[in-house]
Amino acid sequence: MDDVCWLDAAERRTWLALLGTTAALDAVLDRQLQRDAGMPLAYYQLLAMLSEAPGRSLRMTELAEITQSSPSRISHAVKRLEARQWVLRRPCADDRRSTFAQLTDAGYAALAAAAPAHVRAVREHLFDALTAEQVAQLREILTAIAARIPD
Repeated sequence: MDDVCWLDAAERRTWLALLGTTAALDAVLDRQLQRDAGMPLAYYQLLAMLSEAPGRSLRMTELAEITQSSPSRISHAVKRLEARQWVLRRPCADDRRSTFAQLTDAGYAALAAAAPAHVRAVREHLFDALTAEQVAQLREILTAIAARIPD
């Protein structure tokens, strides 16, 4: 244990502030989406990622990587989104082991309907608290942290 470089008081406060803030932000955004759109934040994120993909379609493995989720968690979520007719699965023509998740028109409509209130909540709980300079600094900080996290 002597080789551990323990956090100093400022680092510990910063670490705890990051943990608390990200948990609180996720929770408030999840509640907003549940209340206003009837979907959890995780489903909104999946729909948003699919909406930005070419052909509104991604391999399930890519969707798992992008959302930092396990393949089984993505499979479960896509199954629920299929039940709502927001996503459909289709086999990959050139790789029988792969499956695509594709956003349907109904899924796109659900995402489009949810987006305005969600963006207002993101703005209210994140960006309205910051100056333009702080937004740029936050982006730089998060980019630097993300660059050190292994895939």
